[in-house]
Amino acid sequence: MAGIKALISLSFGGAIGLMFLMLGCALPVYDKYWPLFLLFFYILSPIPYCISRRVVDDTDSASNACKELAIFLTTGIVISAFGLPIIFARAEVIAWGACALVLTGNVVIFGTILGFFLVFGSNDDFSWQQW
Repeated sequence: MAGIKALISLSFGGAIGLMFLMLGCALPVYDKYWPLFLLFFYILSPIPYCISRRVVDDTDSASNACKELAIFLTTGIVISAFGLPIIFARAEVIAWGACALVLTGNVVIFGTILGFFLVFGSNDDFSWQQW
C-alpha cells in the first residue's frame, strides 16, 4: 500500500509542477507560450539514466563510464531546463514573473522525477521496471 501512496503523491507533485508551468504561460499578464518548450526537457531528462540502468550490470560497487555519462547528460538536460527560462527573460521574450513561475514549476517537476527514481528505482516487489 505504501507504493500506491507514493504514486499518488508523485502524480500530485507532477500536477502542481505543470500548473506552475501553465500559469507562467497562460496568465493574461504574461500570455506567451514559449516556456512550453520545457516539456521536451521533462521528457528527455530520465531517458539517459533509464538506458544506462538497462545496459549496466549493478553487481560491482565501482562506478562505470556508462552510468557516469548518463548522469552527466541528465545533469546537462536539467541545467538547460533551468537556463532556458532565464535566457527567455533576459531577452525579454517572457516577463520575469513568468520566469519565476516556470522556475518554480521546474523545481517541483524535477523533484517529482527524482522522487520517482528514489521510490521506484530499487529492485523490490513494487518496482517501476514491472510497468
